[in-house]
Amino acid sequence: MPLVSIVSPEEATGKTAEIYADIQKVLGRVPNALQMWSASPTMLELAWAETGYFMRHPRLSPQLLTVVRMLVSQENECAYCIGFNAGLLIGVYGFTPEQVAMTKKAPSQAPLDEKDKALLLFILKAVKTPLQVVADDVQKLQELGWSEMDIFEAVTHGSRNVAADLIFNTFKLENDF
Repeated sequence: MPLVSIVSPEEATGKTAEIYADIQKVLGRVPNALQMWSASPTMLELAWAETGYFMRHPRLSPQLLTVVRMLVSQENECAYCIGFNAGLLIGVYGFTPEQVAMTKKAPSQAPLDEKDKALLLFILKAVKTPLQVVADDVQKLQELGWSEMDIFEAVTHGSRNVAADLIFNTFKLENDF
């Protein structure tokens, strides 16, 4: 049981009910990960807006972002996020269980194109050892065709996932998959 009160879709009213209706329309259900944010309707609104933005990102592929979330969550030991994102990779994006297992062991072997893989490895470096990031790292990504905005938003996605992992682990998010 979570350590904070969360609002179920059946109990939601006001702003929370409106956001849940939108989530339901887009995802078909309201996952526990999004219900957790209902402890603060303002945080729920922000979390859903950010989720929506990255779901429709014009250059950062859903596969790349899902791998980012899974690997960042692995580093932070967030079982919910590891399992949820591994499930998306297999069930939605066509990864095999073996590819997911290999990606967890060796991110450089992720079944992504070289451009996405380079950005993935940069994001992992940024969230784990940000003081070791140097200008050459960014330049190499730009040479592959990533814009500064792409790079910034990708690192933002990874770093926001760190925050979500901390929140989910702290307040004991329950699996719903």
